[in-house]
Amino acid sequence: MHHIRQTIAITLGLVAGLLLSACATAPETRAERATLSVDAVTFVSNAKATDSSLSRFFESCAGYAVFPEIGKGGLIVGGAYGRGQLFDHQGRLVGYCDVSQGSIGAQIGGQTFGELVFFETDQAMTRFKGGKFAFSAQASAVALSEGAGAAAKWTDGVAVFVMNPKGLMLEASIGGQQFGYQALADAERLERD
Repeated sequence: MHHIRQTIAITLGLVAGLLLSACATAPETRAERATLSVDAVTFVSNAKATDSSLSRFFESCAGYAVFPEIGKGGLIVGGAYGRGQLFDHQGRLVGYCDVSQGSIGAQIGGQTFGELVFFETDQAMTRFKGGKFAFSAQASAVALSEGAGAAAKWTDGVAVFVMNPKGLMLEASIGGQQFGYQALADAERLERD
C-alpha cells in the first residue's frame, strides 16, 4: 500500500511539474540552451550507436527534431512535456521546439524517454515550424534498437523514433502529441531584450 501511495504522489508531482514547466518553447537562459544542446547531441550520438540503420533517415531527411528527454506521467489524467531542438538536413540548429501531450484514460505511473522526429520533405518541416503540427490519436513511434531504422517507413512525411524508456507507465503512445516551435533568431532576440 505504501508503494502505491508513493507511486501516486510521484506521478501527481510529475504531472504538476510538466504543466508548470510548459511555458516557453526555448530555454530561457544561455546556460539552459547550452545544456539542451549538449543533451541533444548526446542523444543523437546514442541513437546512431544504438541503430546504425538510422543513418538513412539522417541522410535523406529535410530536417529533424530531437527531444532528449520527455517526461510523462498519469493517474487517469496524464500529461507529457519536453523541450528539444530542430535541425536542418545538414545538422545545423535552426530553432527550439517543445512537445506536450494530454490524455485521459486507463493509465498510471510515469516515465521519461527521448524522441527523434524526422521530416521527409521541406513541406513537412514547414508544417512543424508553423505551430500546427500534432500527431493523430493512432500515431505510434518505432522503439530504437539495431535494425529498427531499416524497417521503419515514412508516414505523412514523418518518421518517429523513441529511445530509453524509463519508469513504469501503462500507456506509451505518441498519439495526441502537439509541438511548438521558436526560430533560433527569435530566441536570441528575446534574450537581448
